[in-house]
Amino acid sequence: MAVKTRNLITDVAGLTVGNAHDEKVRSGVTAILCDKPTAAAVQVLGGAPGTRETDLLEPHNMIDGVDAITLSGGSAFGLDAASGVQAWLREHDRGFLLGPHRIPIVPSAILFDLVNNGDKDWGRFSPYRELGFAAADTAGETFELGTAGAGYGALTAGLKGGLGSASDRTDSGFTLGALVGVNAVGSVTVGDTRNFWAAPFEKDGEFGGLGLPHPMPDNAGTPKVKFREMTKQAGANTTIAVIATDAVLDKAAAKRLAIAAHDGFARAIWPAHTPFDGDLVFALATGRSGKKPDLHDFLDLCAMAASTMARAIARGVYEATPQDNDMFPAWKSVDR
Repeated sequence: MAVKTRNLITDVAGLTVGNAHDEKVRSGVTAILCDKPTAAAVQVLGGAPGTRETDLLEPHNMIDGVDAITLSGGSAFGLDAASGVQAWLREHDRGFLLGPHRIPIVPSAILFDLVNNGDKDWGRFSPYRELGFAAADTAGETFELGTAGAGYGALTAGLKGGLGSASDRTDSGFTLGALVGVNAVGSVTVGDTRNFWAAPFEKDGEFGGLGLPHPMPDNAGTPKVKFREMTKQAGANTTIAVIATDAVLDKAAAKRLAIAAHDGFARAIWPAHTPFDGDLVFALATGRSGKKPDLHDFLDLCAMAASTMARAIARGVYEATPQDNDMFPAWKSVDR
């Protein structure tokens, strides 16, 4: 009997997700909350990352579980979003207990969406701390994709970016989900077509059902990048993501899962992992299945991490919606 899913990262038991955005600033935040401290790791492969609390995720460091992950727009200003998520968790008595103090552990990453026609003249303090709190406060099992949360102001080469998610289930019964803010320097579509690079992994027409173009266009292998003048400055882009599973994994195995999920970037974005992107993947292992995968099952998980991430990236762009004063069009508004 098929297991019903939402095709969201929240199909992984133990996770909820909330979004918040500022329409004037044209930016937003996504909070991924864990119902209990959860094994986590991170792998950074882009050349210009912006992060908070990532060193503690290394397998040799002490903290075994995190309480949330925050993804935010706003470049370095967006790192304030994790403080808002942390404040929400503290108010709900969540966090690492050290003596009489609860310290919520909230690793975070940011993407660059400062140049997208939004009004960034916000005064002394950025809005991201409050957006982080609001995102955590709205967290649930369903949430918006596309022009939402951390993907609200995202752009890719020639198209609006967005927030994407997808899920899948291995033959051995492990659930896996991906969540991603797509703001890549590269393109998610093949050459000048509307066809997604991630097409071979698509399920049930989730991002348009076009498949790959046939024949392939002559310029399919030519890198297409956004804002060539901006790519002279590192940090002007970035795709940030979370891969999650209900398998029982330690931090070292979670890191291997994060590494594997980066293959999904390479399957869905051309070029990926450039010096101008801050591409990274967090991994979460909630352990809610109660099972630890053997080596063969873990191989399946790693392969599925790549395919699910690729699907989530395509969905983020596919679900983007047009707005006034857009710099680039939404995929759905491009001529067919």
